[in-house]
Amino acid sequence: MSGFLVKIIVCPLIVYIAGVFFRQVSFTALYQPVIIGLILAAAAHTMELYILKPGALWISTAIDFVAATLIIFIVQFFMKGLSISFAGAIFTALLFTVTEIFQHSWLINSNKTVKDPRDEL
Repeated sequence: MSGFLVKIIVCPLIVYIAGVFFRQVSFTALYQPVIIGLILAAAAHTMELYILKPGALWISTAIDFVAATLIIFIVQFFMKGLSISFAGAIFTALLFTVTEIFQHSWLINSNKTVKDPRDEL
């Protein structure tokens, strides 16, 4: 759960920073990067639950990159005034992926990816 709380803060911040630094990412309102970031946080957390385990750091990170690129690019079609090119989605997903490497390493090293069999009852 602590990984999800970190994602709720980091993901919207990363998307906002991408909007500041990349010409290919343009927001018309502050809620847009926040919503995209929250969608990314939920998707990344869900994927971690199913994929992330010791020995799967790079596979999980690669899947996060692909999913983030697609989510960032597709969400723009549901928000008025939002403009993100495919290159902008890739650049933003790269920033997101860098943070995910650190988060995944932390989760694996702290044994937070090990599932407790009692949780499945």
